[in-house]
Amino acid sequence: MVFSSTIFLFAFLPAVIICYYGQQWLSRGKFRNVVFLFFSYLFYLYGAADFVLILFLSTVADYLLGLLIARNSRHKRLWLTVSLLFNLGLLVYAKYADFFVGELSVLLVEFGFSPIPWEKVILPLGISFFTFQKLSYIIDVYRGKGRCLENFVDFALYVALFPKLIAGPIVRYGHVEDQLRDRTESWDFFYRGTMRFCWGLAKKVMIANACGEIADLVFGLHVGGLDTKTAWLGSVAYTLQIYFDFSAYTDMAIGLGMLFGFELPENFKRPYSAVSITDFWRRWHITLSRWFRDYLYVPLGGNRRGTGRTYLNLGLVFVLCGLWHGANWTFLLWGLYHGVFLVLERATGIRDLSPEKHGVVRRVTTLFIVTVGWVVFRSENIVHAARLLKVMFTVSNVPLSYELSRVLNPHNVLFMMAAVTVFFLPREFSSIERLIGRKGRIPSLVGAIAVMLLFLYSVALVVGNPSSPFIYYRF
Repeated sequence: MVFSSTIFLFAFLPAVIICYYGQQWLSRGKFRNVVFLFFSYLFYLYGAADFVLILFLSTVADYLLGLLIARNSRHKRLWLTVSLLFNLGLLVYAKYADFFVGELSVLLVEFGFSPIPWEKVILPLGISFFTFQKLSYIIDVYRGKGRCLENFVDFALYVALFPKLIAGPIVRYGHVEDQLRDRTESWDFFYRGTMRFCWGLAKKVMIANACGEIADLVFGLHVGGLDTKTAWLGSVAYTLQIYFDFSAYTDMAIGLGMLFGFELPENFKRPYSAVSITDFWRRWHITLSRWFRDYLYVPLGGNRRGTGRTYLNLGLVFVLCGLWHGANWTFLLWGLYHGVFLVLERATGIRDLSPEKHGVVRRVTTLFIVTVGWVVFRSENIVHAARLLKVMFTVSNVPLSYELSRVLNPHNVLFMMAAVTVFFLPREFSSIERLIGRKGRIPSLVGAIAVMLLFLYSVALVVGNPSSPFIYYRF
């Protein structure tokens, strides 16, 4: 089920709100986690009925393993190992089995053998996100940084909380540990959550979808139909699409959490204003980069075991970060690409420079590097990426195709131009805070009216185009 769909907006979400606050009135909140868990599983069942049993059984397994780790300190390393093997084994099989078998079959055919008979594995929706969240719980309990959840409903809700279940943010157990047991709903929080959700919906259906139409067409064109300007148009359109699409989902997830008293972590902080790739990863998909830092980079030794080991750790982490996004050589190359720049910035000292020093030049350079990287990320394969990059950096001119002129309509051009402003905004600028007021302040009436008008227009777009999945649903 997509947040930006009529069934979610006009059926599912109203039902959750009515039932959740209805039980608050009837039972003073005694069953609020039960109600929320029921609707979270209903949400997952609607979009991925074939995999709901995997979600449930893996949740039961980690709940029991968490109890064993907390109660049997003598063998807790064994139970941690079992959980790691179980979760990572399931993730690797679901995401990468097809890729490995396919690559091996190609090699076998090259040497005159028959390909491996194989039935394609269907990827369970959201497995990358809920697997990392369960691992966060198990590792934190093992390290003594979090209390074991005795109540199965609380743990199952942590795993399946529907606002963040499919595409994050990756919520660390420590962030919501207390909220699962004790949280306070309020009208102010509900109002702010509503505004945040509406803002995210507008970003998705107005801006991300408009940029996406242009990007999808350009990346889908035969390379012979591309020229320099068209290739750059497509790369910039995708750079904008993936940011507005994913940050919109995060806004909507955070807003939905606030409706029910949850405060989920922020996932973006003006990433396209970064002055280095290091700075970019402090601002882009923050919950993922922090997860890799705390649960992989630091345990590997971080920067404590010498320069060479530090560079190796960085490279390994970002290769795995690339592969986390999917089983394709393009993702691996994209992760390695970012890893190389992170190593270079550390080696040259660029990462330690003040943001104000050569700020404009460094900001433009970083955006250029990121944009080129997105071309590799978005391409179907490495050959496709190489051809696109060649066109981008070779001066050529091809007449505008009919298909491209069709998507460059006034609506898409207008909203893409609006999206481009994100490249020029101040580093600490927060659009949502300016519209609805900062935390602890009285929300702006003008901002609230503006957001609601955007919501009404967004709903009209949703009704006209009900199918608009988020990019990160595929990961």
